[in-house]
Amino acid sequence: MLTATEKRIVAECEALMDDALAMTCDLVRGYSVLGREHGALDTMERWFERLGLPTTRVPLDAPGFAENPHRAPTEWDPTGRYNLVSRLNPEASGPHLVFNGHLDVVPAEPTDMWTRPPWEPWERDGWLYGRGAGDMKAGIAAMTLAVQAVRRAGETIDFPLTLQTVIEEECTGNGALACLHQGHGGDFVLIPEPFGAQIYSGQVGVLWFRLRLDGVPAHVLDTGAGSNAIEAIVDYLPAFETLEAEINALPRPALYAEHPHPFNLSIGKIEGGNWASSVPAHAVLEGRVGFPPGMTTGEVMTRVRRTVEHRHAQLANGSPLPRLDFHGFRSEGHQVDLDTPGIRLLSACHEALLGAPPSHYLSTCTTDLRAFHVSGGINGTCYGPVAERIHGVDECVSIDSIRHVLTTYALFLHRWSRLADSGERDA
Repeated sequence: MLTATEKRIVAECEALMDDALAMTCDLVRGYSVLGREHGALDTMERWFERLGLPTTRVPLDAPGFAENPHRAPTEWDPTGRYNLVSRLNPEASGPHLVFNGHLDVVPAEPTDMWTRPPWEPWERDGWLYGRGAGDMKAGIAAMTLAVQAVRRAGETIDFPLTLQTVIEEECTGNGALACLHQGHGGDFVLIPEPFGAQIYSGQVGVLWFRLRLDGVPAHVLDTGAGSNAIEAIVDYLPAFETLEAEINALPRPALYAEHPHPFNLSIGKIEGGNWASSVPAHAVLEGRVGFPPGMTTGEVMTRVRRTVEHRHAQLANGSPLPRLDFHGFRSEGHQVDLDTPGIRLLSACHEALLGAPPSHYLSTCTTDLRAFHVSGGINGTCYGPVAERIHGVDECVSIDSIRHVLTTYALFLHRWSRLADSGERDA
């Protein structure tokens, strides 16, 4: 049952839906792929200011962060790269709540496959389209305007609350990690990833790898004088399929025991050569491998190395051993502790609005929840809008689901104050 105050909060959420859609559209217009996030960051900063929320820039090149043991190595300079954080009541007592969302998106190319340009948001049949609309700019709008809804309902937020909008979630996880490194943690985190109104119960580990193979360039008048690096690197694909099968055949943690195929290996990029009439002298393959909670990134790196070395020995074709390196994600998997005050409160808010307890969702990918769990020892979960074709063509998010997440988060904020008054904290 909702109290009179809670009914006012729900009404304010409905009144703020135009703002929620406007913020989402503003953020989608900032095509915030890696290295081009500043437009979305500027937009977010303007919205924070418009809503009277204090804003702090959290740099990714802070002193000591390069040595953080959980930081993923990058090939780009972190200078000038930053997250935006809004901290309310940082000195207040009581359990500290964190909302976290990522502003960065994956590339939308080839854009000619989209119905409309991916950075020009549009609506159709109750869905909002555009790159990042679901993953996860609508969720950021919902979590931000939930604060506004509670305030407009006449309620005071007097406990520590941090809103984090971060970058590099799609490639390293270093954005959220930089926030934790600089003291912007808390006791419980909610992340509105677009997995729907269900409680996220666990995620796999993820490792990115890159393979480079050098051939021998030659003119096509005599291809036999060269060695085709593109053809040679393709010969390694069956070995990676075998590695994927081996990892899925290993004994699993109980939470993944019934999943048919939780640990996916994807070859996401292959490039090589420099001229159509030349035998290609190089080829590069990049991939991502998932692995179970409890397995370390070091163990997975060893498996990938052995896979490459074994396949090279099998081929015995005189080509050099490919160069292997690991860049971007090196994230451990983990299970969410579902028996904690924050999770119980979220479940109660969901049930109060929908009349039934939420279901649980077990993920085969990773999120920024990893930074909080592994680096900060902070429990939390994902609970967000419903999106379709994330990372794909014509990505979209359900407008009704934005409304639900906004309302659930606002109700959660209101009820969290009682948790703060009781002194109960997530372990």
